[in-house]
Amino acid sequence: MAAYCFFDMRDVTNPAKLEEYRSRVLETVQKFGGRYVVVGGTCESVEGSWRPAFPVLIRFSSLKAAHLWYDSVEYNEIKSLRTSAATCEAVFMESEPSEFVSGD
Repeated sequence: MAAYCFFDMRDVTNPAKLEEYRSRVLETVQKFGGRYVVVGGTCESVEGSWRPAFPVLIRFSSLKAAHLWYDSVEYNEIKSLRTSAATCEAVFMESEPSEFVSGD
């Protein structure tokens, strides 16, 4: 069952640290089989009050794979760059294949 890691990057306070994080994170995501689906872009809220600032969506093959990446030594070496450079919200979501969701 596929899993998605959704991050909303808000209030960047240290662009240099965030840039270092960005230059190193892709390698860790790919090592654990993840791929980026969304990185930034315009968000238009059509219901409710939620207003993502800078959305990032990463797909993994399973929730277990997502947690293996997030809890890995490789990612933990750079996670503090992100958390000290910006305020972030993060959620992990699991998705069952259905007629509404493609399995790719």
